[in-house]
Amino acid sequence: MAIPSTETLEAEQASFDATVRVVQEWWKTPRQAHVKRPWSAETVAALRGSETLPVVSNPAALKLWDLLREHHKNGTTELTFGVTDPVGLSQMAKYMRTVYVSGGLSGFSENNYPGMDHADYPWDTVPKVVDKLFRAEVWHDQRQRQLRMASPLEERAGLEHWDYLMPIVADGDMGFGSLTVGMKAAKALAELGAAAIHIDDLALGLKKFTTGQGRTVVPTSEYADRVKAIRLQLDVLGAETLIFARCDTDHADFITSVTDPRDHAYVLGATNPDFLERSWTLREAIKEAITSGKSAAESRQSWMEAAGLKTFDQAVEDAATTAGLPSAKLADYQARVGYGSSLQQRRTAAKLALGETVGNIAFDWELPRSAQGQYLFRQTVQTIVERALVVAPISDLSWARMDQPNYHDLKAYHEAVRAALGPDRMFAFAWGAEWPFPASAGWTDERRKNASAILAREFGVVWQVQPMYMIQGVNMEIEKSAAMWTSEGIGGYFDKIQAVAVNRKPHRVDGYEKMSWCGGYLSDAFFSAVAGEEIAKK
Repeated sequence: MAIPSTETLEAEQASFDATVRVVQEWWKTPRQAHVKRPWSAETVAALRGSETLPVVSNPAALKLWDLLREHHKNGTTELTFGVTDPVGLSQMAKYMRTVYVSGGLSGFSENNYPGMDHADYPWDTVPKVVDKLFRAEVWHDQRQRQLRMASPLEERAGLEHWDYLMPIVADGDMGFGSLTVGMKAAKALAELGAAAIHIDDLALGLKKFTTGQGRTVVPTSEYADRVKAIRLQLDVLGAETLIFARCDTDHADFITSVTDPRDHAYVLGATNPDFLERSWTLREAIKEAITSGKSAAESRQSWMEAAGLKTFDQAVEDAATTAGLPSAKLADYQARVGYGSSLQQRRTAAKLALGETVGNIAFDWELPRSAQGQYLFRQTVQTIVERALVVAPISDLSWARMDQPNYHDLKAYHEAVRAALGPDRMFAFAWGAEWPFPASAGWTDERRKNASAILAREFGVVWQVQPMYMIQGVNMEIEKSAAMWTSEGIGGYFDKIQAVAVNRKPHRVDGYEKMSWCGGYLSDAFFSAVAGEEIAKK
């Protein structure tokens, strides 16, 4: 026989109303007040269960928020790098106050089938790494505290005292392609210890960084929905977890669809009348090349060069110039269109401003579509700015991904977003792994050497990461050690590693043989406590 709840309807409603009030008050706190939500507290309360469990990451999230706000006030920045290994994590605590879990790094080191970062690892890969690292932080904090409490107060000043509870910033990738998977990933990350999640606008299944072309973004509307879905999930959990809204539009070559008019100004189309008359598509050109044994890449390049690829606005400008129309005509067109004007609205505006003949622009964005159906996309700093402004009200930090950062583009992006949102907006940034900082990109020697400080002081970038140190830096050190060991054996190891680690001052290097680091003292303390011994000293 089923046993119904004994809760009365009045009690149920009272409980719901109380939850609504709790949510409303929470949203007024300094941590949450800047977020502009498109839903009500009633909606959040209705999506919660009758009991809201504490979120383990909340203390770390609040700690991160205060840390970043302090950096923002001082014009300084938090520097960290990517990590997946608890051993490496324990050393970072001596110098860093946050850690980063990269999806790409996790795919290399924590995946049964490692490979290039195509985000083709299981969606719970990063949450599992976060769980492992968070538990390692808690354990290191526990064994350090036990060691310190086992010493009299006057002796503790000489003992190690690191803050192992470093907030974890986790890579949420692109939400793995659907709102429900993205929400589940956000839930897992928050519940397993992530103080912040970053979410991007790349297309799942089309994340190709191994070829000259391939980076594909989703429409602005889909990106906005991703960020909203994560915020909604955090609200339902009662999680303080920060959202870093990352835009990967820089160096994007494709967009999945043209469903959102806000993207229409940047979609490239063929303007060669011969191509339009023949309806000769890029896909057909590549297929013909493969069939005839020619290079698909060369055929693709030749087609693109001959197609006269332009945005519609570029085609309008060229048509007006070719026809010798006065600049006022082009200005008239530009006044009729703006952010969010659809292609059809742009076509109508061109005819009204330039006349029916000149304004009948030859333009077809279907012809250059890829084999997977993506549209060609013209990336500009303005596209990054526009997307940042769309998701800023629902997120906490803005982040423009620029694997090959041009100083002038960085400056233009941050200044434009700050001009629109005000000086309180905070930013994050990641430095690529193989960028020479050329002078052609605005990098003088002085700017390169002080790039992190410049971004903090001039642009408000409060959190900066080098995601791939654990591949580049650690691999380099292991290679050196492997070469030394195989050539010098235990004698070389003793002189160059063991003796240095054990005799280092003021603190010997952490390692398994070090009782405090490996938890030996903690284990002994448990045995002593079970035996009835008092283990804390005063």
